[in-house]
Parts: sequence; structure tokens; C-alpha cells
Amino acid sequence: MTDTLILNADGLPLSVVPLSTLNWQAAIKLQFLENAEVLAYYEDWDVHSPSTTLQVPAVLLLREYVKVNRGVKFSRNNVLLRDDHKCQYCGLDASHDKSLLTLDHVVPRFHGGKTRWDNVVAACSKCNLEKAHFMTMKPKCGTPKRPDYYQLVAKAQNMPIDVPHESWAQFTGWNPELVTIKPRRRRRNTL
Repeated sequence: MTDTLILNADGLPLSVVPLSTLNWQAAIKLQFLENAEVLAYYEDWDVHSPSTTLQVPAVLLLREYVKVNRGVKFSRNNVLLRDDHKCQYCGLDASHDKSLLTLDHVVPRFHGGKTRWDNVVAACSKCNLEKAHFMTMKPKCGTPKRPDYYQLVAKAQNMPIDVPHESWAQFTGWNPELVTIKPRRRRRNTL
């Protein structure tokens, strides 16, 4: 996650999966060009140039509405989110440690299976090794499907999230009980 939460002109994040963020340099540029309004600053983070000192924005609101494509990219994180961080063969819940899961091709690549939504599921290492390149094990979910953006958002907002500033909590849409503020250690930055 980068430094500044970016909100569309309607006050909602540009995307939730993944959460729309910018690095501090791009955020200051948007602010300087007056393309965005700052809703919150990091109180303890300033950047310096020889003649100027600026506070780094924590949350920016774009001045003009940006139409956002709500397509879902195929990625490891999105497959794990779709599958609720559970092995689709034995049901192992790995929501506490995503590294316990791998991605498995239902129809193995050895047999012509493709890497796409309808052929990849989350699997624990044990089940993935047991299945290997055979097609004897079938996922409990049946045939996996491509999720839509809003299904993934609903699942993501039920998972814990770490954010670098308390102001993010009111704009992300997450239940406040699932939001943990983990401030970043800052070093001195210059423009």
C-alpha cells in the first residue's frame, strides 16, 4: 500500500480491490496542480525543498470525476479473495496466513489447462502436491467462475486491513473494527 488514499469526485475510492492509492510524490503533484483537494494530512510528515516545506497528504479528493473500469484483473490476491482464503479441496482456512495457499490449475497445464478464472483455484500445498498433474481431485466449489468487481469488494471489506493513517478509515467503507492503523516510520524526504 502506498502513502495517499485517492478518492474520486464522489468521495469514494477509485477502486477498493485494490485500494486506490498514490505515492507521496504523485499526491503532492496533484495537490500542486490543483487537480485534487486535500481532505487530511499526515501531521508528522513534511517534505522539504531548499525553499519550501509541504505536509504530505493522507487523503486526496479529485476535483473531476473519473470514470473507472470495474473489470477484475486475474491475480493471486483476487483468486484468494474469491475463494475466501480457503483451500478449495480440503477447506483449510488460511485467512490468517495467505502464504499457506498456492494457486492450482483444475485442469493441469500438462493437460492443456489455461491460467484463467475458470480453471484456477486456491489450494494448500498438501492438496496441490497430492493432485499434481492428475485430474482426479475436483474442487468443492465446482467449476470456478470469474467474480465481478462488487463481489470482490464485498469480500475484501469483510477482511482486516492495515492503513497508515486514521483518516483512511472513514473513506474506505470497511467496518471500523476491521481497520488497524499502522503508521509508517518516516524518514526525511526532499522534493
